[in-house]
Amino acid sequence: MKFIDPHIHMYSRTTDDYQKMALSGIKAVIEPSFWLGQERTSYETLKDYWEYIITFEHNRAAEFGIDHYCAISINPKEANNKKFANDSLEIIEDFLVRDNVIALGEIGFDSMTKQEEDIFRKQLILADNLKIPIIIHTPHVNKLEGTKKTFEIIDELQIEQSRIILDHNNEETIELSLSYDVYSGITVYPNTKLSPFRAVNILKEFGTDKILINSSADWGVSDPLSVPKTALEMNSNGFSEKEIEKVLFLNPNTFFKQSKNYRSLE
Repeated sequence: MKFIDPHIHMYSRTTDDYQKMALSGIKAVIEPSFWLGQERTSYETLKDYWEYIITFEHNRAAEFGIDHYCAISINPKEANNKKFANDSLEIIEDFLVRDNVIALGEIGFDSMTKQEEDIFRKQLILADNLKIPIIIHTPHVNKLEGTKKTFEIIDELQIEQSRIILDHNNEETIELSLSYDVYSGITVYPNTKLSPFRAVNILKEFGTDKILINSSADWGVSDPLSVPKTALEMNSNGFSEKEIEKVLFLNPNTFFKQSKNYRSLE
């Protein structure tokens, strides 16, 4: 069986991870821009980071037969630095049109500040004007409140919902997310997000339409094999091979085909 991990931060992972992922059947990964764990000192360092995930990380994955794509953005935490965020907005479009860039993301809320909202709105409008997919982060704290606010802004700006992934859903937000025409991401991540067991329980209750499973593996205690491990959990809970393929391969493949830079694996 083949898989796609639609949200993983390979910048922070080793080549051993790529080898294990390839052996497990992962054929493609999407790497959204993320916070590196400390404040960047200049938007110039963000340019270097974007260049790295567009080129070097793409080539590193290819050595293991994995297609690597990325999403470019000013992420929610960095949005709080007003000068940094505004400087970055001036040059972001040049990177969004690059080969291997298939979305704008991840964007959204972290601490629910006015500054985060301002940069979120500006990036939403930019992506919608460019007609490219968008990956939206839901906050770790006050998740339901943040998710509701996110959809209010999407509705107000009349952003095309079918090009959006609303990510990091849990039991508290999934019903709301699925009531919109977005794709709903579920992150299987030890300790701070969902286990494969909890993710599969959501699938049991809400079905397999427009739901994506990702690992969001990064610097923290995380697992780049979360997607294939969810396949095992689905299988042990009676899901058919066709249903497993739909959630863990076909759904992300269908979503990202909306980008002209994505090479469909079908």
